[in-house]
Amino acid sequence: MIRACVFDMDGVLIDTEPVWRRVERDVLARVGVELTDDQLRETWGKRIEEVVDHWYRTRSWDGVRPRAVQREIIREMVQHVRERGIPMPGALEAIAAAREAGLSVAIASSSSRELIDAVVDRLGIAELVDGVCTADDEVLGKPDPGVYQSAARLVGVEPGDCVAVEDSPAGVRSAMAAGMRCVAVRSHGPLSDDISGADVVLDTLLEFTPELIDRLRAA
Repeated sequence: MIRACVFDMDGVLIDTEPVWRRVERDVLARVGVELTDDQLRETWGKRIEEVVDHWYRTRSWDGVRPRAVQREIIREMVQHVRERGIPMPGALEAIAAAREAGLSVAIASSSSRELIDAVVDRLGIAELVDGVCTADDEVLGKPDPGVYQSAARLVGVEPGDCVAVEDSPAGVRSAMAAGMRCVAVRSHGPLSDDISGADVVLDTLLEFTPELIDRLRAA
């Protein structure tokens, strides 16, 4: 029985994946770290703390602490969302479909709570979301299952009674490791073979319908 739907956020509910790459590239360039899109995709789906620490270990810089770099990236992301953030195609419809199917709705994101709150406000979905979990509150980020396990607890169901909606390989592995069924959505850029473990792969969330939820329940 599927009783809850847990959505990832970036690239699933809001169109921020290319913005993350632009902001990370710009802020890191200010400390002398020049990165390509392919290099930035190496850390796709991970917490920003882990992203900054990764580049600090591999491309160390002087004069600016990693946490200061992290805070600046988050600040610019929040500013973008509040001023220009737009939902991914089908995102609002998918949340409505989950509610129509009688499911609790949660968000489990690698982003900071500050950014999650900005997205929830921008999309006007506060009354439709029953709980929000950030990997910042977990010992480990995705692909560790912790944030999805926490989201299930928050809405009062077992992970096995949830369907997760993801777009990154790390996120798919996280949801599957938590014991959830997983719907993967193709967002910006190619998805790697790591999404092969997802139960369903969609081109957009416009395909996430009550009928799909019924098929997942019956599977």
